Amino acid sequence: MNSPPHQRPSHHDSHTPQDVIFGPGSPLVETIIGQDLEYESIVWHSRSSPSPNSSQDAEWLNDHPGNHSMAESYRRPSFIASGPRSTVVAALSLPDHGYLSRRERDAIRDEERGLLRDSNCLPRERIDRDARGLTIGKRLSLPGLRKARSHQDEESRPGMLRTGSGRGVSETSPLLTGSVVTDHEQQTSNEEDIDKKWEEAVVAGKIKTTWQREVKVLGRYSSPLVLTFILQYSLTVASIFAVGHIGKAELGAVSLASMTANITGYAVYQGLATSLDTLCAQAYGSGRKKLVGLQLQRMVYFLWLITIPIGIIWLSGTAILRAIVPEKDTAALAGLYLKIILLGAPGYAAFESGKRFVQAQGLFSATLYCLLVCAPLNALMNWLFVWQFNLGFVGAPIAVTITENLLPLCLFLYVRFVDGMQCWGGFERRAFKNWGPMIKLALPGLVMVLAEFLAFEILTLSASWLSATHLAAQSVLSTLTALTFQIPFPVSIAASTRVANLIGATLSDAAKTAAKVALIAACFIGAFNITLLSSLREYIPKLFTSETDVIQMVACVLPLCAAFQLFDALATNCNGILRGLGRQEIGGYVNLFAYYVIAIPISFGTGFGLHWGLYGLWAGPAVALGIVASVEGIFIYRVSWERAVAEAQTRNSMG
Repeated sequence: MNSPPHQRPSHHDSHTPQDVIFGPGSPLVETIIGQDLEYESIVWHSRSSPSPNSSQDAEWLNDHPGNHSMAESYRRPSFIASGPRSTVVAALSLPDHGYLSRRERDAIRDEERGLLRDSNCLPRERIDRDARGLTIGKRLSLPGLRKARSHQDEESRPGMLRTGSGRGVSETSPLLTGSVVTDHEQQTSNEEDIDKKWEEAVVAGKIKTTWQREVKVLGRYSSPLVLTFILQYSLTVASIFAVGHIGKAELGAVSLASMTANITGYAVYQGLATSLDTLCAQAYGSGRKKLVGLQLQRMVYFLWLITIPIGIIWLSGTAILRAIVPEKDTAALAGLYLKIILLGAPGYAAFESGKRFVQAQGLFSATLYCLLVCAPLNALMNWLFVWQFNLGFVGAPIAVTITENLLPLCLFLYVRFVDGMQCWGGFERRAFKNWGPMIKLALPGLVMVLAEFLAFEILTLSASWLSATHLAAQSVLSTLTALTFQIPFPVSIAASTRVANLIGATLSDAAKTAAKVALIAACFIGAFNITLLSSLREYIPKLFTSETDVIQMVACVLPLCAAFQLFDALATNCNGILRGLGRQEIGGYVNLFAYYVIAIPISFGTGFGLHWGLYGLWAGPAVALGIVASVEGIFIYRVSWERAVAEAQTRNSMG
């Protein structure tokens, strides 16, 4: 799982329900799912099996909430880019999902209850200690995961009864302690009551929110995402730390190899796998859960097939890079790096596909648990292989390869022993058929991700034309700016989800308040990053390398990187708010214009034309981020929130 030092996190690593490329109305999606459903109907008819999935169909129908609930109006924001600066290609109008998983519905029900209580439309209630569930520390253990799962299974058992106090009824329980109702009856009654109160409160304009509440919601949504993204990015940082102290050529080679691997390999995997965001979700929403596993198999086989041409490029990496990069020794080391990590490419492809498999089921914490295991192991292996076993530079790609193969294995163990097996129907020959529509659906996602990667990878390639010292310094700077990005980016995801929920619930004032809180939070985050990079600019480079000239160059350019942290945080959260408003095309066009029309010409002009070197290369992104934050901020300030609500209602009614 080796991403470049300056790669931004992928939205697929998050565990919030939000990111798709095409919605349920896409003809390609309808073709793929329709053919699979038709095939299953034929098979079931030939076997004379009466309604084999009737229970699943009933469960799927039960997952569609009432017309007036916040859940019914919920829409998933658009595809969040996985490239360096969260650039979004707005080539498509992104429709909504037509379903909600049970976990998503329950989460939104809780938000409805909270807003109703804050607006004095529901009485405050005391939450039992048992109802709060496990603590975070207990959840992270395997027994805690099993306990949580068994608790959910027990609650959903059809034959279970509840008394008026809410406790389970056993064979020895008194019969006359109170009214006895089934779980389903009680849940239906509660949901209908909330739906009614919600409708009345919305119509009366009683639903309000406060900045204090939105701060809590934003923190609750974003905090686990920050942890997930930092853990994932640590996989790259570990290699930079381990190799950086060997020499500047080795440090530059890691950055150059990562750039090549991402453009020619990892970006291809990520881009093509984005089609599963729709295919797995639609298969799950159709009620035929086994089709989710079928879509997973198709994508894994397809990505493994794509690995053949990718492998040819990586095996020829030394010759290709020597023809492009003037530093021949650095090119040779980068080519060696590519040859070794090729062994981990199939595992990376399987993990990228597997993430979509679990996310389609609402299991957004599965990736976090895998990273909690693999990230510390990756850091340990880098230290052991590079320094303790004296393998040197070769030790870093070996650690990466092992980690990339461990990640899908951990995800498999999670699905097998914790949750997710309900969508696995075993290996099927159908996985080798019906690839055409899937490939057509995947190609736009590939274009999106590649466009995002290229914008910042060009800087790394350009730095290699200056000197080995410049390339090594570029590797450190891009790592640092990407590391600081791990805070505002998760906040933008949380803001996107929150604004989308409130807009879908026709709460324009509440959505506006949530957006203001997100932008203010971005200012605090930007100020924190500025202070951190500025005050420690003499010390941070020493963590990555022992080369004096590299340390001095990084310390010289780092104030510029620190200066645009405020714009970086604001631009990122503006993008998130625009996604929540359903106006992601604004962010897409502004980002593409700023990076490809403004940033790259300025970088080349100042870096090479004015001979500013690395300082000039980073001047372009600094100006671009300022433009993005300003333009999008003005748009958000002038946007009509009432109109956004009306547009969301139109989309939902059409869906």
